[in-house]
Amino acid sequence: MYVRIKQSGPRQYLQLVEGRREDGKVRQRVVATLGRVDQLQQGALDALIAGLQRVAGQATGSAEPQFQFAQAFGHVYLLHELWQPLGLEAALARALRSSRRQFDAAQVVRAMVFNRLCEPTSKLGVLRWLETVSLPEAPEKVTHDQLLRSMDALMDHIDAVELAVAAQLRPLLDQSLSIVFYDLTTVRIHGEGTVGEDVRAFGLNKEIRGIARQFVLGVIQTAEGVPIAHQVHAGNVGEVSTLLPAIEKAIAQYRIERVVLVADRGLLSLDNLDAVERLRTAQGAGVEYILAVPARRYADFGERVASMRLDAGVGETTWEDRRLVVAHDPARAVEQGAKRRRLIESIEAEGERMAQRLDAADDGKPLRGRKSTDRRAYLRFCEQVKEAGLSRILRADLEADRFSFHRDEAALAHAEQLDGKLLLVTNTGLKADDVVARYKALADIERGFRVLKSDIEIAPVHHRLPERIRAHALICFLALVLHRVMRMRLKAAGSNQSPTAVLRILQTIQRHQVKVGTETLRGINAPTLAQQELFTALGTQTPPNH
Repeated sequence: MYVRIKQSGPRQYLQLVEGRREDGKVRQRVVATLGRVDQLQQGALDALIAGLQRVAGQATGSAEPQFQFAQAFGHVYLLHELWQPLGLEAALARALRSSRRQFDAAQVVRAMVFNRLCEPTSKLGVLRWLETVSLPEAPEKVTHDQLLRSMDALMDHIDAVELAVAAQLRPLLDQSLSIVFYDLTTVRIHGEGTVGEDVRAFGLNKEIRGIARQFVLGVIQTAEGVPIAHQVHAGNVGEVSTLLPAIEKAIAQYRIERVVLVADRGLLSLDNLDAVERLRTAQGAGVEYILAVPARRYADFGERVASMRLDAGVGETTWEDRRLVVAHDPARAVEQGAKRRRLIESIEAEGERMAQRLDAADDGKPLRGRKSTDRRAYLRFCEQVKEAGLSRILRADLEADRFSFHRDEAALAHAEQLDGKLLLVTNTGLKADDVVARYKALADIERGFRVLKSDIEIAPVHHRLPERIRAHALICFLALVLHRVMRMRLKAAGSNQSPTAVLRILQTIQRHQVKVGTETLRGINAPTLAQQELFTALGTQTPPNH
């Protein structure tokens, strides 16, 4: 049997029709006319449907639907819509192609990258996370072994992977002139013992400002804030030695015609300058640079800077036959000077207290507490002065019979002349104020490091093998690329949302599966107006409801 609508004049009637075969021909018989369609549509048909379901032994329409699952979808859908146009998965697929693997390593890598942005966790945590999200073009059931094998595949084909990724990111660079920023950060790491070619080493950690087991990560990014290259170094590497290999590698991968390198003060040395000036691009052009003078070297520039004339807070002179650009911030100068004087007064007060204890002991009236000596007082005083960076200003009188010290007022005045000053060495033809502006943009790469450590949670690392550590760094680097692309698009659209906030907002768009009777329904909840605006700001379509 089946139902049909019968037209009769201006009205339509719903009929129950039986079809049967007689003498080799199909005959139709109207079993019942159920009523006018316009009247049935007002709800009269529901009771009839429920009755038929009861006769058939099925759940009636009044039975509640069975909600089988709901998986977060909006945030991973957005990342997928950004990932694919960048060509990263296609690039990884070409580099990781293998007939011996029974799974798609590029898809597994994509899942790990998305996890770092949405809910960074351990590799075992990735498996739990995959069960809670509806990943577009999701790989089949992923195992922990496949995660590790995909990381190993990245490192087995690292040259091909890096070249493929560079080919996809190259359109984001200005090939005729690229201003690139280079900086380093330290990444804490867990694990005991050592392995061959271990990158885990003890060094000064920038996060805790103490000694920690770590590796060093170097990142190169464009002036627009897009990371284009990274390198992993041992945790005790000298910063200066990392600069040249990183720049040479970026020039080779991106074939940039003209490069202006901007790097922080820890990377400046005379040897580095000579070596950088010898570098050449693929077209034979020299590498230009803007490098900051380390704070420990400022004293060497005191007289030169003091005699400079600053126009609107910026001036220029020469040093070692190179341009020296100086910027002055009066407010910063006041702040630095006040902080230094507070430190000096604090150390002097402690020195006076130690001297009084020694005098009292010499007079036969020792004060309560541990007995002190002139030698112990000198050691403690010098340690405090060194830690505060005031060795040129506060000096212990080591040749005196009794513990004493003095303040070098000339050295203090010399230091105050450099307060609020930024010293930059450059070989570019840029105007002095443009040189300063370019260097100050370096702060953007430091924000990228904060993203790596906070939102992407690159540390602490629990891998032991050097290649797994490097693979972890590459996955986090790719996550940072997506994060910065999102940031660029949001900024261009005038949105004040951060990429992390956007992903959190879109996470509430979920894929649902509901069973009603014998029918299974699938779909996503409709995005709110605010969510639709975010998709528009990021240049992607809202997700389809299927």
